[in-house]
Amino acid sequence: MNRVAFFIASIGLSVLVAGCGKEPAPETAPASKTSPGTGAPSARITDAQRKYITVEAVAVSGTVDVLALPGRVTFRPQAQSAVGATAAGRIVAVLVQAGQVVKAGTPLLTIESADAGAARAALDQAATRLGSAESVYRRQIEMVEKGVGLEFERQEAEARLKEARAEHERARNAADLIGAGKGIRFTVRAPADGVVMTIRTAVGAGVAPGGEALLELGDPTQLQVVAQVPESDLRHVAVGQEAEAEFPALATRVMARVENFNPRVDLESRRIQVYLALAKRPDGLRAGMMAQIALRVRAEAGISVPVSAVLIKDGKRRVVYLARPDGAFEAREVQVGRSRDGRVTVLQGLTAGEKVVVRGALLLDTQAEQLL
Repeated sequence: MNRVAFFIASIGLSVLVAGCGKEPAPETAPASKTSPGTGAPSARITDAQRKYITVEAVAVSGTVDVLALPGRVTFRPQAQSAVGATAAGRIVAVLVQAGQVVKAGTPLLTIESADAGAARAALDQAATRLGSAESVYRRQIEMVEKGVGLEFERQEAEARLKEARAEHERARNAADLIGAGKGIRFTVRAPADGVVMTIRTAVGAGVAPGGEALLELGDPTQLQVVAQVPESDLRHVAVGQEAEAEFPALATRVMARVENFNPRVDLESRRIQVYLALAKRPDGLRAGMMAQIALRVRAEAGISVPVSAVLIKDGKRRVVYLARPDGAFEAREVQVGRSRDGRVTVLQGLTAGEKVVVRGALLLDTQAEQLL
């Protein structure tokens, strides 16, 4: 009996010694698990990890947003003039240079044209016939008044006078349309004040009415900015909205205002042209210069969170972590929209008042990726 007791005591002592030789397991944060009653994954962290977590309450806000748009400087439609030939002929003189400032009526080109000579000859003949018809009509009136003339002869003279006047009017309009000059030469003049932008002809070149423009004029005081707006953002833009136009070449910024829209969307870029009027024209501004437009738009009221709050799961799902009253954190799948200035719009999945982890979310889910 004593041997049995001694044997049992020896076994107990061996087990006690073996247990005392083992080190305790290190403390780790519990793995994510399903929250009871919700079916949503949740996580808990240690007190040491909690200082790396920042929580923010979700709120609905409607703020003024800014659309950054590319743009360029152009002439207003009424500020451009395309000058062409009014009769077939040949250029004998170019009287201006590109970049030259001209006034309305300034001579631009001299053209030799057989049509011009024929038009002036026809005008001279019509003027001669008109003078003869007026003389005959006056004589017939005098004869009728003296009682020696016949009424039907006066009426015939009046009819010939009306015909001569109509013919002279047609001939004069044809000559005026061609332009002033002598013989077979006529001068093309500036239709309005402006600057010679382009000269597309030279001495000796043949010209014809209805052909390509020979010169292009533009009024430098009538400039506008054309911005390119993506069709997805067009619903945020309205006539009268304020904007800021920056011109990198001039290192200056000018306030602007939306005036109008192009009625057509570009099929390749999926953008639409928006026309803006400048509050003032800065020195040195020229058509064709590049511009950067900051268009102030009112964003739709909604929920947004810092981009650091949104995690990517499985390469496609977007997840945020909510802080629960019991100290745990619950994963919530959300749908997000556009991100801007470090924040992303949440379209679905969150409601105002919920508390979201905005910093340190990766500590809760090491298998996820940051949104940005």
